[in-house]
Amino acid sequence: METESEPYVRLATLRQLHQVVAELNTARSLADTLQTVVDGIVVGLGYELACVNLVRPDGDLVVAAFAGDPAAEALITGRVGSRASWERRLTMGESWDGLRFIPHTEGWVLLEDDVPQWHTDGPDPRFADEWHPEDRLYAPMYASGGELLGVISVDRPRNGRRPGAWGREALQMYAFQAAIAISNARLRANMQRALVRLEREQQALRASEESFRQAFEYAPSGMAIAEMGGDQHGRLLRTNDALCRLLGRPASVLRRYSFSDLVHPEDIGTLLRTSAEGGRAELRLGRRDGTYVWVSLRNSVVADAADGPRFLLTHVEDIEERKRHELQLAHRASHDSLTGLPNSAELRSRLGARLCRRPQSVRATAVEALDAAYEGQGAHGAHGAHAGHGGHGGHGGGAIEAGGAVGEHGFRPDAYPEPFEYPGAPAVPAPGVPGVPGPGGPGAGPGPYDHHVHTVAPATDIDDGTKGLAVLFCDLDGFKSINDRFGHHTGDAVLIEVARRLTTGVRDGDTVARLGGDEFVVLADGLGAADAADLAVRLRNAIIPPIRVDGRAVRVGASFGIGWASCGMSADEVLRSADQRMYIEKRSRSKAHRRAG
Repeated sequence: METESEPYVRLATLRQLHQVVAELNTARSLADTLQTVVDGIVVGLGYELACVNLVRPDGDLVVAAFAGDPAAEALITGRVGSRASWERRLTMGESWDGLRFIPHTEGWVLLEDDVPQWHTDGPDPRFADEWHPEDRLYAPMYASGGELLGVISVDRPRNGRRPGAWGREALQMYAFQAAIAISNARLRANMQRALVRLEREQQALRASEESFRQAFEYAPSGMAIAEMGGDQHGRLLRTNDALCRLLGRPASVLRRYSFSDLVHPEDIGTLLRTSAEGGRAELRLGRRDGTYVWVSLRNSVVADAADGPRFLLTHVEDIEERKRHELQLAHRASHDSLTGLPNSAELRSRLGARLCRRPQSVRATAVEALDAAYEGQGAHGAHGAHAGHGGHGGHGGGAIEAGGAVGEHGFRPDAYPEPFEYPGAPAVPAPGVPGVPGPGGPGAGPGPYDHHVHTVAPATDIDDGTKGLAVLFCDLDGFKSINDRFGHHTGDAVLIEVARRLTTGVRDGDTVARLGGDEFVVLADGLGAADAADLAVRLRNAIIPPIRVDGRAVRVGASFGIGWASCGMSADEVLRSADQRMYIEKRSRSKAHRRAG
């Protein structure tokens, strides 16, 4: 390209060098850039052979591009030399600034290493700077951080001489520009791979979102997405068509609500306990027409990798049919299949809910009184378990609730009477005794040591104003003859009509039950002795009128026995007492009068 004695650089050569450097940054890929590097050396720097050895991720160098000799290119392109061998070559020989020159006189030591090479034998140089076929010239390329990117190897200068100052400077500058071009090409390649990967991920995300959208929108059961946290916690953000149809509300309207706005008031606690990951609940949701539908809710949290849980995905399944079936089974288990009245088991359950094991008249000691006060904390006390059932109208009438504020730990402040009784002190009369304030006396109120509202029996010989739970045992007179004469079909029709007349004749909240056969029981709470007797007369008179079955009129009478439920008795004892009184009443009348009532 030049000799050291040349005083100037030809302008044409400089322009050619500028052109090949400019072309380094026009290549589209890393492979194109590497080939442009070696082609530029051959075209612009005046060498017949050029090779780029590129550093691989494992540190070794591979022959990545070759120019000048197709035979040599086919032989060594793609071959690998170890990093140790290259480090040895770059540390020996002569240092020409950033270049490394190994003359043929020293190259013999490199014949046994694993660096791929192409050279031929030739005669000894005729003059001092003549190029020998076994001379080696390397131009290392470094990244901006000093990391080795690769090594350019050149051979056979066209002028047959070792490069002078200008040639060395030109090769060194070209290696610097080649390093920049290779780094940029690698960066572009990495960016392209990242873009391709990102595009694939976005496509996968779009496909996943579309799959979720279709699964959400076209799911056969209800689906909803709600907010988690913040002021709008629980608000419905999105609902599918199935949920809209189930609740009879459009999606635009449902976005104004949360499930807590739609849930049945009795199920709000169940909903709050299940508003978390994996929560499940069976509850009722309100429809637009004011009715409620039983549903099964199943929750899962849609989490964001950066911000944590964000949305609650709720699956809503219609279980109205199953719940209806369950309620029907429960009703059949507790009600008579013929008349629809509560059966014997349900009657005993309702009656037993009003009774405790301690008779009202038994006086409690001071220690027992303290135990009762502590046991009476809510539903955990021995008697408090019954108090919670006494107030259900459907279970036998309205019970009087024990008064008094409950302290922080569930203990009533008024549990200690004034004055307080210590063991051995004079006895305080037990509540329930006539004349003593309590559940059984005038102005009945809660006893000082008892949270359970005791069930007491009023006196039958005097009207002292005491109200109790009356148990009216009813047995039909003449029913067997109807079965024998007209068959069980007529008998069943009579039982159904008698059940209807008994139910019509009592108050709301009273219980009419069928024990079996032609025996019925009425539980009526809050009655005195005279009230119970009047009720028995009214019910007997309601049963007496003829009953028409298949065009014929039949008549039955009824015998009533009035018993009273009282704490200290079991449900069976109460029923047995009323049954005995019924037989006494039945035997007291002749057969002729029984049918007429």
